[in-house]
Amino acid sequence: MSGDGSQGDKTQCNGVKNHRSALPAAMFSRNNVSMWSILKKCIGMELSKITMPVVFNEPLSFLQRLTEYMEHTYLIHKANTSQDSIHRMKCVAAFAVSAVASQWERTGKPFNPLLGETYELLREDLGFRWISEQVSHHPPVSAFHAEGIKNDFMFHGSVYPKLKFWGKSVEAEPRGIITLELPVHNEAYTWTNPTCCIHNIIMGQLWIEQYGNVEIINHKTGERCCLTFKSCGIFGKELHKVEGYILDKSKKKICALYGKWTECLYSVDPAMFDAHSKSDVKRSEKDRKGSAQSNNAEEEPDEMPPPEAETVQVIPGSELIWRISPRPDNSGKNQISHSLGSLPVHSLRVLLQGYYAFTSFALQLNELDAEMERVLPQTDCRLRPDIRALENGHIDVASAEKNRLEEKQRMARRNLSKSNEEWKIRWFHQGPNPHTRAPDWLYNGSYWDRNYSQLPDIY
Repeated sequence: MSGDGSQGDKTQCNGVKNHRSALPAAMFSRNNVSMWSILKKCIGMELSKITMPVVFNEPLSFLQRLTEYMEHTYLIHKANTSQDSIHRMKCVAAFAVSAVASQWERTGKPFNPLLGETYELLREDLGFRWISEQVSHHPPVSAFHAEGIKNDFMFHGSVYPKLKFWGKSVEAEPRGIITLELPVHNEAYTWTNPTCCIHNIIMGQLWIEQYGNVEIINHKTGERCCLTFKSCGIFGKELHKVEGYILDKSKKKICALYGKWTECLYSVDPAMFDAHSKSDVKRSEKDRKGSAQSNNAEEEPDEMPPPEAETVQVIPGSELIWRISPRPDNSGKNQISHSLGSLPVHSLRVLLQGYYAFTSFALQLNELDAEMERVLPQTDCRLRPDIRALENGHIDVASAEKNRLEEKQRMARRNLSKSNEEWKIRWFHQGPNPHTRAPDWLYNGSYWDRNYSQLPDIY
């Protein structure tokens, strides 16, 4: 497998390693492809069983997309250095919120991992290493395990996002436990992710919201953080908002947290937050009454474009815990290269699409150089030919390879069933979560020994 063209432009990361700041090719326009023709017979169905055209994909596997949890690893390091359990909970809560921040404006679908597919990421500059494996195909389950370079934390879990199409939107319901362990404090935190919904799938401007309750539990102290990711609401006033409280083991409010998962998270005294919330409610009621008088027909949320981005109104006395990193200029749409020259119009349409709304971290996830290729197992996502072809702008090749791999996977499954053998999961095993006792997938600890014999030929 060639890494030809996969590096893009490079930037220097504090002398540790050069990481690319661009993809080899911009995304293709989806304007001429009808999503409705594909999804009209699939309302209420599980989307993982539906074959989608490659033009709706982004050039990452879901295993790579999961790795974006680690973009703000500094929050874990910050928690580790704190001697106050409430401050540690603030950092962990911010880490949980930041884990979904990269989904903002990301409307491309990651490639479904093949059974046995793996992904590793070693980032000494950020202080962690990561391994993930697709451990089940039906239902699709992705298991992951990250650890600090200095053995100062472990972050692990399994994710089964149940995707459903509801006519105008696609909803990803989270399944699976997320666990963060801080050995230096002998603490473990667990939580689940909020629900993600992509609106206007058929027509109109695509937009994303996260909603639902997230409870983060410190299993040592009994403290917990109860966060609510607000749904958009009829007037769009709550879009992207996150708020909640950190409670001690007697359920007393210690501090309030608020912000937007697309922007930032603050902490403040709960009394100040409650007073501010009451004034917000009064303003909202006044707005609703005014809108009801001027507009008798309320629009459904799916029909509404998202409101203009606005900064969070900071309550006096608040402490900033986390702020999102700005995305690169070439990330989104309407980014025109200075080297366009006299390209024909159809080429301009392609270049105007940008780089899939990727963060700087996401732009680096599919990097592949000769040194890396020598040590990777043959199951690593970077070696998938359909993802590599899409990243390089070869959409016909990507589509053909995607179809070939899916057929190869079906054939392997048929052969396995005939032989009465069981699929061998290499790097994880099923077992109870050590803190919740719920069923989980646990890392077996041997990946980094680099013994990759007898791996399946999945590509």
